[in-house]
Amino acid sequence: MSDKAIRTAPIRTLFRNNIRNYSMFIMLAVIMIVFAPLTHGINFSPRNFTNIFFQYSYVLILAVGMVQVIIILGIDLSVGSVCAFVGAISAMVYNTGLGMPLTLLAALGIGLCIGAFQGLWVAYAKIPAFIVTLAGMLLFRGLTYLITHINPISLKGNTYSHLATGTVDEILGLDPIGSIYPISLIAGVLLLIIYFITEFMSRRKKIQNGFEVTPGSLFIGKLLLISALVLGLAQRFSAYRGLPVVVVVLGVTVFVFNFILKNTVLGRYIYAVGGNSRSAKLSGINSELITFIVFCIMGILTGLAAVVSTGYMNSALPQAGNLFEMDAIAACYIGGVSASGGIGTVVGVIVGGLVMAAINNGMSLMNLGTHYQYVVKALILLLAVFYDIYTRRKAGLG
Repeated sequence: MSDKAIRTAPIRTLFRNNIRNYSMFIMLAVIMIVFAPLTHGINFSPRNFTNIFFQYSYVLILAVGMVQVIIILGIDLSVGSVCAFVGAISAMVYNTGLGMPLTLLAALGIGLCIGAFQGLWVAYAKIPAFIVTLAGMLLFRGLTYLITHINPISLKGNTYSHLATGTVDEILGLDPIGSIYPISLIAGVLLLIIYFITEFMSRRKKIQNGFEVTPGSLFIGKLLLISALVLGLAQRFSAYRGLPVVVVVLGVTVFVFNFILKNTVLGRYIYAVGGNSRSAKLSGINSELITFIVFCIMGILTGLAAVVSTGYMNSALPQAGNLFEMDAIAACYIGGVSASGGIGTVVGVIVGGLVMAAINNGMSLMNLGTHYQYVVKALILLLAVFYDIYTRRKAGLG
């Protein structure tokens, strides 16, 4: 097909349709730049980049599940308590000597059962998700206190914490080449190769089918920008301990659920139910089943987040998980999820979570108290929801 036959979308239209996504990346960059002089550049250090993912990966994992719940106009207030409950049980299982693989499977299985339990009440008993998960928050916090006797459960051995604070290079026993750990750089290059192939194939398919595509110069610019971001992050990891295991886990999680939402029937049904559940049901979609599946997914990811947060603390604390649900919900709304349902992306909420992480991390490096962080996060959350409502009204959607 000749270049003249290629239909390119106007730049103004592209920017208007993607302004929320662009603004999130811009906000993240501005936050990092603003904190650089305030922290004497520490926030850009390799060690700090690695610590950000160690400390906030549980929020990002929870946000991947929470975005799907919010898309269908639900909410899950129980994830913090469930994290504490599953974390305590997984620590007990691990301490029996069964090993980390079985411990992880047990955590995911328990999370699935809890998600199914709550999903049944929401989907089939028609009890609002707010009420069901509020009850779940109280129920599983109480159960956590009962099984732990309000005492921490220490982990026997270091294998459990490898998932949360270990690196691939250290686990494989690889020595740095000079001062560089190579695995993250190799992984970054391979990831970019796969991304480039996918993007070019997608662009070619759109052109062949007569769809509008991004102008060539902007398309190449996007690839170069993403390459710089991926390689820059890989270089930061390579300069301190290597590729974190939790980044691999998070990357696989993001890839799987981003693919599900964008390229599968289940993903289309999730958006349809969130956009208009009545119309979705009239068109033959089993909205109850979709809601049930989404809560099951939330349960599985909560189980995974429980293992990561417990491994990071190196013990199961009865008070663990405090405000986890608020951080995950905030990451979703900041990352472009609509309060009216039916709109949201996995990549967007990851960026939203990183925005929150960058703010928390920068303020911590400045030795500002937690109360300041609460105030800032509250204001950002309000502004994010206001921005969503304002833009939808302006577009005549709300």
